[in-house]
Amino acid sequence: EREPPAPAPAPARVAVAPPAAPSVTGPVLNPDGTCSQAAPGSAGAIETGIGECDLVRLKGKAPTDVLVGEGRSGREVQVLYSEPGAKELYFFVNGRLDRIVKS
Repeated sequence: EREPPAPAPAPARVAVAPPAAPSVTGPVLNPDGTCSQAAPGSAGAIETGIGECDLVRLKGKAPTDVLVGEGRSGREVQVLYSEPGAKELYFFVNGRLDRIVKS
């Protein structure tokens, strides 16, 4: 009698490392709203793509609150400016302004 063929060996599993998060270059905000280093101040307007410290320089005052964390995309920072009757929330990903929410 013939024996059934031996099962094929399972394919080797190869561990795939997640891509490295993009590094943040230049000055960034500390949790207390101060800049980590002197900012050259290159941005002339609050728009997507500006740096964290550029926002504070353009606003002319310290933020109400700063939340610094790590997410899937790397460094994620939320900067809140609370004005009478309005709030502005700025979302940064890896040191660059990604979006603005005003309420």
